Amino acid sequence: METIAPATLKGGEFLIRPSDNIFTPEDFDEEQRMIYDMAHQFIEKEIWPLLDRIDQQEPGLMQSLLDKAGELGLLGAALPETYGGMGKDFITATLINEAVGAGHSFAVAMAAHTGIGTLPILYFGTPEQKQKYLPGLATGAIKGAYALTEPGAGSDALSGKTTARRSADGSQFILNGQKIWITNSGFADIFTVFAKVEGATDKHQGFSAFIVERNTPGLSFGEEEHKMGIKGSSTRQLFFQDCAIPADHLLGEIGKGHVIAFNILNIGRQKLCAAAVGAAKRAIELSVQYANNREQFRKPIASFGAIQYKLAEQAVRLFACESALYRTTQLIDALEKESLAQGIPHEKALLQAAEEYAVECAILKVCGSEMLDYVVDEAVQIHGGNGFSEEYPVSRAYRDSRINRIFEGTNEINRLLILDMLIKRAMQGRLPLLQAAKAAQDELLAPPAALTNIINANSTDFQTLHSQIAQWKKLALLIAGAAVQKFMQQLEDEQEILMALSDIIMDIYLAESSVLRAEKISRQQPDSLYPLLAQVFVADATYRIQQQANEALMAFAEGDELRILQSAIRRFCKVLPFNTKQARRRITAALREANTYCF
Repeated sequence: METIAPATLKGGEFLIRPSDNIFTPEDFDEEQRMIYDMAHQFIEKEIWPLLDRIDQQEPGLMQSLLDKAGELGLLGAALPETYGGMGKDFITATLINEAVGAGHSFAVAMAAHTGIGTLPILYFGTPEQKQKYLPGLATGAIKGAYALTEPGAGSDALSGKTTARRSADGSQFILNGQKIWITNSGFADIFTVFAKVEGATDKHQGFSAFIVERNTPGLSFGEEEHKMGIKGSSTRQLFFQDCAIPADHLLGEIGKGHVIAFNILNIGRQKLCAAAVGAAKRAIELSVQYANNREQFRKPIASFGAIQYKLAEQAVRLFACESALYRTTQLIDALEKESLAQGIPHEKALLQAAEEYAVECAILKVCGSEMLDYVVDEAVQIHGGNGFSEEYPVSRAYRDSRINRIFEGTNEINRLLILDMLIKRAMQGRLPLLQAAKAAQDELLAPPAALTNIINANSTDFQTLHSQIAQWKKLALLIAGAAVQKFMQQLEDEQEILMALSDIIMDIYLAESSVLRAEKISRQQPDSLYPLLAQVFVADATYRIQQQANEALMAFAEGDELRILQSAIRRFCKVLPFNTKQARRRITAALREANTYCF
């Protein structure tokens, strides 16, 4: 298989082509580290001491904190200097998202403002719209929100009932309808609102986006929602009753609202993963410190194997997710910069780059949110009864994390999208998956090559790990190819199969990202424990992939076909001997010594 540099790896190509190097958090430059530290200190000093007051939604508090973030440049970091932003690159913006991710409800409010509240105007606004709103959004003088979801339209966003009717003289649009679950709605100054333009004849029924200002007559708000978590974030319903807005508040083109919604989601999924990484680091820090200090049977509970397993597994899952996050972030950043060099405007360059890596962004969203849910759940368990008390911060972390599996498209939708996007790209000729699946099928019928390398907790054969992951890719392609042949266009109705395949693909991406990062750092630091983190993830992923592969096959294959495909699991998903217990104990020892997450 050909080895290529990360900047030339196209979206989804990780499944068929390996990379010999990736960008990692260890590659951040000095300025990026300084900006991260500044953002983290802001959360530590300005947000953590006020978490109870934030959760009580003290009037004006969230707005004042957003204003302080704006003064530091955090709200406008990714906006061009032309509009009052800092003009920082995508990697730096991701670092800020990570640092702020430990800010609980504030993180949600800021992410909604800087992401879905600002980016639609940046990417799709007219020059006049950008000049009017972006400078204020960059400083926090204007606060933004995004109104897409309706009572009957969640994941199926295009089924929304909110309408926009042109006025007789064409100078206005008259909006009628309802939106729910709108973050920042209690104080936002402007909303990106999606509605169907009456009389439009396009296939999307005129689904369009509009900029609606808060003081617009006919716009009203429901009471604050009482939520399970992120209690400090403002969440209200919006009601539009003959709400008249100027015609020049149309954002983009009539009937192209889906382009805005879906493109913003790609970037939002990557941002959500970054925030999850930041939140997980904080939860692991709390877990390690509590386990070091809490004694039972005259010993710190961190000395017990059951707790060591939990601490190490928290670190392993975070390491894998963080590795995949910054691998993807650099790919998007590199493609954006390549487009800029070709004269493509900044606004289009990042959108195109994010669309190219939409598969990877969906993977990040699912893996990031589920990694964080695991970490905070085990953080509560490590704290025991105290973890169930509001006096300890892990209880808030547990409640606040749950929404992430619903934000930015549910994890179920994103799992289905991973396969849907890969198959569509194959059919369009953008990704040679069919050829790769055929090659895997041919190899299955040939005599197997020996894979005799044995890895252990004291040495790492990275070539063996890469070979193992390459075999997983063949298995995924083989099963996916067989499922496509079996169901053709009806495969989209076989969601159980699609979700099992997506789980395999996600494990492949995270495992490869972990191994590439560990390999890169071990060349610089031979005594690094990074290889142990990667090896534990690979060892456990082997069993997960075996299970998901069997579940997928049992759902559609039988007889000789089933026997042949099951032989592919035995051939392409072999378990290599590795002492995960010993590796986890060494990982935990490092965490205990550092008294925090240290990888």
